[in-house]
Amino acid sequence: MLFHVEMTVNLPHDMTSARADELKAQEKAMAQQLQREGVWRHLWRIAGRYANVSIFDVESPAHLHDVLSRLPLFPYMSMEVTALCRHASSVREGDA
Repeated sequence: MLFHVEMTVNLPHDMTSARADELKAQEKAMAQQLQREGVWRHLWRIAGRYANVSIFDVESPAHLHDVLSRLPLFPYMSMEVTALCRHASSVREGDA
């Protein structure tokens, strides 16, 4: 199942820069691993914001929830999730 997820990060103003850097490094490592595994199919930065638009390819909504809730920055994110399905006019057979 494909899902469009828009994530916005809101780190607390009183978080130390060392803690923020640690969380960001952990987030980057996990995001890259999920991309290599094919779970996090696409990742784009939203210009001018600490936010991204992503496409996830997961087994179920519960699987997506599990993946997202394990992200190191999850406690500091607001997310909008939209389920996707293949458009009848799409020429890409691999997008289910």
